[in-house]
Amino acid sequence: MKTNVYAMFHISKAAIPLMKPGACFINTASVNSVSPGEELLDYATTKGAILIFTKGLAKQLAAKGIRVNAVAPGPVWTPLQVAGGQLPGKLKEFGQDTPLGRAGQPAELASLYVTLAESGTSFTSGSVFGANGGTGII
Repeated sequence: MKTNVYAMFHISKAAIPLMKPGACFINTASVNSVSPGEELLDYATTKGAILIFTKGLAKQLAAKGIRVNAVAPGPVWTPLQVAGGQLPGKLKEFGQDTPLGRAGQPAELASLYVTLAESGTSFTSGSVFGANGGTGII
């Protein structure tokens, strides 16, 4: 909670007075925000909070011309996975249950964040975008 939720709240609170119309926040939620894994209750709870925080903050900041969106990745290879993010013996199977048959790479999400930051998405706020290997979650 301290890392994923409280930190986001405090950083946002500090940044808002410095932001100008046209600025945006892009938060990182997770498919676990809406479809939690049974062994990930603590993680899913924080990611669910980020999803709701994104939607609520978007409404609060709309009048200031500041957009707030989130990306909700599915299985993506990060250092967390090999450092205990997966249950023992499950690392080889990570992401293979997606329709694309694999976990994503961080670089495959980058363009989604860039697109959300561009001024061409100025009518997009309070939205959550999935990058999940075809599962359709989010």
